[in-house]
Amino acid sequence: IETANAPIFGIDADGMVNEWNRKMAAITGFSREDVMGKNLVSEFISVEFRQSVKEVLENALLGMQTDNYQLPLFTKDRKRVELLLNATTRVDASEEDSRVDEDMATEGNDVTCPHLRLKLASC
Repeated sequence: IETANAPIFGIDADGMVNEWNRKMAAITGFSREDVMGKNLVSEFISVEFRQSVKEVLENALLGMQTDNYQLPLFTKDRKRVELLLNATTRVDASEEDSRVDEDMATEGNDVTCPHLRLKLASC
């Protein structure tokens, strides 16, 4: 997860960030240390999108996967980026019954500048 070429983050049942890989750090400017334990929706999503983002994340925590959701996210320098993501409940494969943990993870792509993807820092 940490070295994946896709942005991956996770939250716990309370919406607190518990996973943040290097690609997320590169896209947002927030290091893992900056975000761990903080509420994703209230601290990194603009007010006008908080309710819809919260619904998608809550659904994922309940086991309802959302595919191709465009997540608007603030960067450290307060610019907005958009990630196209799949939100799903994280399953603990080490458990015999494959129980669902009360957290979720997402994997996505940066779609902020779909026409200018090659090595641009911003649009």
